[in-house]
Amino acid sequence: MTGPGVDPVVRVFAADALGTTVRLRGWVLRSRSSGGILFLVLRDRTGSVQVTGRRDALGAEGFATAEHVQIEGAVTVEGTVAEDRRAPEGREVRASAITVVDAGEPFPIWTDQTEEFRLDQRHLVIRSQEHVATFRVKAEYLRACREFLDREEVLEMTPPVLSGNAAEGGAEAFEIDYFGRPGYLSQTAQLYLEALLFPHERVYALTPSFRAEKSRTPRHLTEYLHLEVELAWCDLSELLEFIERMVVATVHAVAERRPKELELLGRPPAELLALEAPFPRLEYAKAIEQLAAQGFPVHFGSDLGAAEERALTIESRSPLFVLHYPRELKAFYMTQSRTDPRTVEAADLLAPEGYGEMVGASSRETDIARLQERLGSMGVDPAAYEWYFDLRRHGNVPHAGFGLGIERVLRWMLRREHIRETTPFPRTPSRHTP
Repeated sequence: MTGPGVDPVVRVFAADALGTTVRLRGWVLRSRSSGGILFLVLRDRTGSVQVTGRRDALGAEGFATAEHVQIEGAVTVEGTVAEDRRAPEGREVRASAITVVDAGEPFPIWTDQTEEFRLDQRHLVIRSQEHVATFRVKAEYLRACREFLDREEVLEMTPPVLSGNAAEGGAEAFEIDYFGRPGYLSQTAQLYLEALLFPHERVYALTPSFRAEKSRTPRHLTEYLHLEVELAWCDLSELLEFIERMVVATVHAVAERRPKELELLGRPPAELLALEAPFPRLEYAKAIEQLAAQGFPVHFGSDLGAAEERALTIESRSPLFVLHYPRELKAFYMTQSRTDPRTVEAADLLAPEGYGEMVGASSRETDIARLQERLGSMGVDPAAYEWYFDLRRHGNVPHAGFGLGIERVLRWMLRREHIRETTPFPRTPSRHTP
């Protein structure tokens, strides 16, 4: 809603707008005055436009008041749309009146400030044009994910974020005091989605997940947005085809709908539109052989860190599936491989250009004894998961699922150096404010 009698900035650039009177309201991106002419760049949610105001048109008092509006001050403008080749996109608004809503104080954000200072001032930094573009793309990506899943008849669910179980165990769970009992912030919605799968067959959730990892890397957050999908009657091969369709469809949708933002952020839309399935597949054991040949100190059983994942994909324009990881590296609920009991029916999808893992997928173990044995080997009391075992006792069927890190996908799509640039208020081991 623009409000009565208020035009969005985008209206200025309509084919029939030249010579018309518009009424705009928004915030000042930058301003200067010269020779009795005031130049403002005004932004609102639809874009930005140059506004010029002459002293003789605004009056001496009105000109002086408008001249003292700070960056990010709020104003309303009435004026005529005119052509000017020197203005951005070739048009400007020649103001007949500028009303100051809030002149503002001097804006404390500028270039060449330290990263720590900018993180402290994140509530103001997110007004930058790069952040505006980033979060418009993020919103578009989330919309595209929901549209795809709706077409595939996957139903959105609302699982809890507070839980009495540490779903993936270990020290990565944030433990809380839940009225005198241990509780945890969700690492994954998967266990609850598995329960919801039986009445609905195809379900997903888009929720925050929390990992208490003390990882200070460009791809880790302690809180991130997690898209998780569970599909009944599905094995790993079918799941990977589903993931391919989803990644291609959603990335293409963003490229088609947000080309200006992508260009601003350094990702030509054509590169994303060139993405196509199927994605290459590489067995974990073969990946270890390749990495060892490149001089990495790895062996069967080694986890793949950022450096190893980068080496596997740095020259690629396509995502890469790495399949059949060792059982000890993965969560307790993944199906043991029939061909090699050392491994599980799991795959990670690595982003192109060295950006690392963005999807983790597996078929889910349906054998209660194996689940109990795996939990016991991790030092976890299986009794805490009796409700989860019940799912295997009543109508057990093959099923599979995956988790996709929204911010990790965006880091690759938008070529961001650090994942914190893909979320408005990043949470890391050293920061939980503002």
